[in-house]
Amino acid sequence: MTERQVKRLKKRTEKKNLLPGKINFVWASAPAHTMWTADEIARLCYEHYGSRLPKQGKPEPNREWTLLAAVVKIQPTADQACDRPDRPVQVTKEVVSMGTGTKCIGQSKMRKSGDILNDSHAEVIARRSFQRYLLHQLHLAASLKEDSIFVPGTQRELWKLRPDLLFVFFSSHTPCGDASIIPMLQFEDQPCCPVSRDWANNPSVEASDNLEAPEDKRKCEDSDSPVTKKMRLEPRTPDGMAHHQSFGNQESGPNSPDVSSSNLTAEEPAAVTGMAPGGAKVVDVYRTGAKCVPGEAGDSGKPGAAYHRVGLLRVKPGRGDRTCSMSCSDKLARWNVLGCQGALLMHFLEEPIYLSAVVIGKCPYSQEAMQRALIGRCQNVSALPEGFGVQEVKIQQSDLLFEQSRCAVQAKKAENQGRLVPCGAAISWSAVPEQPLDVTANGFPQGTTKKGIGRLQARSRISKVELFRSFQKLLSSISEDKWPDSLRVQKPVTYREYKEAASTYRRAWSALRKQAFGSWIRNPPDYQQFK
Repeated sequence: MTERQVKRLKKRTEKKNLLPGKINFVWASAPAHTMWTADEIARLCYEHYGSRLPKQGKPEPNREWTLLAAVVKIQPTADQACDRPDRPVQVTKEVVSMGTGTKCIGQSKMRKSGDILNDSHAEVIARRSFQRYLLHQLHLAASLKEDSIFVPGTQRELWKLRPDLLFVFFSSHTPCGDASIIPMLQFEDQPCCPVSRDWANNPSVEASDNLEAPEDKRKCEDSDSPVTKKMRLEPRTPDGMAHHQSFGNQESGPNSPDVSSSNLTAEEPAAVTGMAPGGAKVVDVYRTGAKCVPGEAGDSGKPGAAYHRVGLLRVKPGRGDRTCSMSCSDKLARWNVLGCQGALLMHFLEEPIYLSAVVIGKCPYSQEAMQRALIGRCQNVSALPEGFGVQEVKIQQSDLLFEQSRCAVQAKKAENQGRLVPCGAAISWSAVPEQPLDVTANGFPQGTTKKGIGRLQARSRISKVELFRSFQKLLSSISEDKWPDSLRVQKPVTYREYKEAASTYRRAWSALRKQAFGSWIRNPPDYQQFK
């Protein structure tokens, strides 16, 4: 889109006054190509991982792998000339939260005290770490009156994000669930035809086996799920995985397979079908280990491209014990409507904190699957409270591979070094002054014994109960007459009551469930009654 087209579209949209519930265009990110690139975001995150995260919690060399996610703050430099709108925008990029991890706990291990991490996939760890950062920034603004990412809003005692800031979400891998149901193509005699930027003009490009498949996250839980044997052109790895070629960055369109179900909702399930440019047929799909939630139409299980139905809500798999954790694709789609801040922080915010872009590292990837999973399933949601809306988040892929991803480690590992396994630990890092790091395993701080569970030191800093405690600390640092109206009127006590008192967030979530995510698994109320 040219600058002239952007200005014209912006003018038309402003006339419509961006009605609540409609797709909102984030104009701060319009000149994105002059602000940052996907490779810059990936490189920044990889460097941060290498320099700021400890050895503890990282994969054991040549034996383990992990996944990485982060939130990056984008801010124009202070010396920008306001009288030069045609000048390329110079920005500073800063990692404000980061997470690693591949695991989640089963339903039987969940605790009503809120002191365990149910979901430790990298994307979820990064988002919870981001909430910790937001809490700190609110404390700076509301209590200490210091410089912060927040500025006063128009409503009493509410805050909003500075207009010159935006946040980019990075993940080294395609999110598990719907976004990982990626077409495999057939071209000439190769059922797994590679796709590259010049694929249409150079169909003889050879396949590469240095990329990991999108179901890697669940291979640690379920390594025996079916993949059609005739599709396995490359050797299987020790844990039963075959590597396949990435579809590359498909922003421009020609490389994207023609999948007929790009705008499906949960009420309109379908299989991946169609033809890719140049006549390559979609003959199979990458499998996801995430299972359809009860109440949804299930996968057909048929061989080939019809194995999965797309657009459905899914839960992460567990080893024997079923989990209650929704897939990362579903959670990212929810954040794209409700924001990343959650219910508690909405007490202090005039509007949600949205992501302006999502960047994926080098891995099997489909632009169309990402658009469908993160945006398309919710695009018809309407009648949301003021400030909420379905965001047209920008989605890009980097060409840079995470050095501790499964496929990168596999490429370096000698054949006689044994089986490659996912790292059991998860690392959380937040841009906060006190104790920014948190390393966990099985939902508790690494090293916690059975006897120690329940003690204060056995809580992750990003567990529900600890984030709630940080929220209460923020409240106690502000005089009660300066509290938001939502908290001065209702006087909530428990975690659940505080969440329910955030009425605008609650109404937005109710509308999203009713219109798009009706089968979303919700934990019983007694898991939120802690104080």
